[in-house]
Amino acid sequence: MSAISVQALSKTFSGNAKALKEISLTIEEGEMVALIGASGSGKSTLIRHVAGLVSGDRSSGEIRVHGNLIQRSGRIPRKVRQHRRHIGVVFQQFNLIGRLSVLTNVLMGVLGTAPAFRTIFGIFTKSEKRSALQALERVGIESHADKRADKLSGGQQQRAAIARTIVQGARVILADEPIASLDPASSRKVMDNLSRVNRDDNVTVLVSLHQVDYAIQYCPRTIAMRDGQIVFDGASDKLTPAFLQELYGAESVKLTNEEKQRETFAEAEVKPVNTPETPHGLPVGAQAKTVTPETQFVQ
Repeated sequence: MSAISVQALSKTFSGNAKALKEISLTIEEGEMVALIGASGSGKSTLIRHVAGLVSGDRSSGEIRVHGNLIQRSGRIPRKVRQHRRHIGVVFQQFNLIGRLSVLTNVLMGVLGTAPAFRTIFGIFTKSEKRSALQALERVGIESHADKRADKLSGGQQQRAAIARTIVQGARVILADEPIASLDPASSRKVMDNLSRVNRDDNVTVLVSLHQVDYAIQYCPRTIAMRDGQIVFDGASDKLTPAFLQELYGAESVKLTNEEKQRETFAEAEVKPVNTPETPHGLPVGAQAKTVTPETQFVQ
């Protein structure tokens, strides 16, 4: 059973603006997949649909997470809340409650499975508190457990959000631009934590990124979007400067530019995506491109 299945998802905003156009994709359990593309390409919109936070057009197909129906034909079923318990979401905007302690914010991850009265009053068991402290230790900020969340740095807040997904018992983590406003050192720590949870707990991770070299370093598979469509779905090490320049257009290619840009790429012939070399495939008729031969990077 696939971890994430999206079939023919479309989304039209007011003014007849097409944000998503017949998106179909499958992500298997335990994969760590990067989602890249220029601003406005549809990355965040796609993640919010997979999370069941917004619904697609009525003409859309369906979205399932571990076989559970998240939405179909633009309708979100009433029981989707119980399915969301297993979906952890990390937002760009540091989605913590600032006036509460870091520990309490992490404990919010158990509320989806707690009885109603405990949800209302925020009552947690000793076992749950131990689990939350262990999760904070895993992401390296256990010493900040009693601090107000708004006293943490941006990177620490994102690590607290990851700890919350651990306590939640999430089987899928959807991370929407989690390092967009962070410095390189903080970005690496956040990506290290996502990678560790993916590897150690077999949690499926879909993370949208602007920094292409993080996608290459941390995610074996990359999905690229442009104008609401998937234009690349394959091995991250097959991305080339020519393709990225085409993908981002007027935007500069999003590399982190730490000590030295790693820009050693092999020249490659552009060819249609529906070839045996593309392991995951694309919707029929997608005007996507991939590259070959395999790209080499200086580590």
